[in-house]
Amino acid sequence: MSPHAGDSALKAQERDAQGKARVLQGTITVSAASSLSDPFVVIAKSFRKINPKTKIRFNFGSSSSLVAQIQAGAPSDVIASADLESIEKLVKSGAMSRVDYPQVFAHNQMAIAVKLGNPLKINSISDFPRANYIALCTINAPCGIYAAQVLGKALVVINESKITRAVDARATLNAVAFGDADAAIVYLTDVLSAKKYVDRVEIGSSQNVKTAYALGAIRSSKNQDLAEAFISYVLSSDGQAVLKSFGFAKR
Repeated sequence: MSPHAGDSALKAQERDAQGKARVLQGTITVSAASSLSDPFVVIAKSFRKINPKTKIRFNFGSSSSLVAQIQAGAPSDVIASADLESIEKLVKSGAMSRVDYPQVFAHNQMAIAVKLGNPLKINSISDFPRANYIALCTINAPCGIYAAQVLGKALVVINESKITRAVDARATLNAVAFGDADAAIVYLTDVLSAKKYVDRVEIGSSQNVKTAYALGAIRSSKNQDLAEAFISYVLSSDGQAVLKSFGFAKR
């Protein structure tokens, strides 16, 4: 599907088999990675301006936790994951509504967040051993897996006693902004969104990890039309522009 898919259809509203305008209505729940919190709220507001009879509820969290919730029967209409591995579990179980799901809609990368002013002068991953506490996502969350890959590429080992783990990327970032952690490895977009509370330290390209975000509708959704329309809007030029404004790279 091209980045412009769904633009004209959404602006003109969906049409039925006879070509008559069909008004989207009802509510859907979108289970999305916590790193998507800011752009998805903006995207939902824009979507509802086009479709005022709709409501988008969000369940933000770690992608692995969201998938586990859906597999356990938690109601959800759309899943938007920060990795491909988590969402593939839903594909294998037959939980996705279409064979072409999931669809990649954005890319990200990792960055280091440090306390404002960078008091410990942490300028790279190799400086982590001098920190008292390092914040990382839980080991099963995509951001925790990516952080482990970054540390591995940098050949840096941190004693587990110096690591504080949080349930998702936002909570990990907050451990630096409002807690005792001196630094964290989180998504670049999260660091950019929290620039009033943390400073950013870039990770060299040879040590960094590029991440892919994917989404799709859940087969058990009771409002497939609305779920599909929301996905089309995320993939559209308007949705992609919002994601870009928050630092996400093109899909």
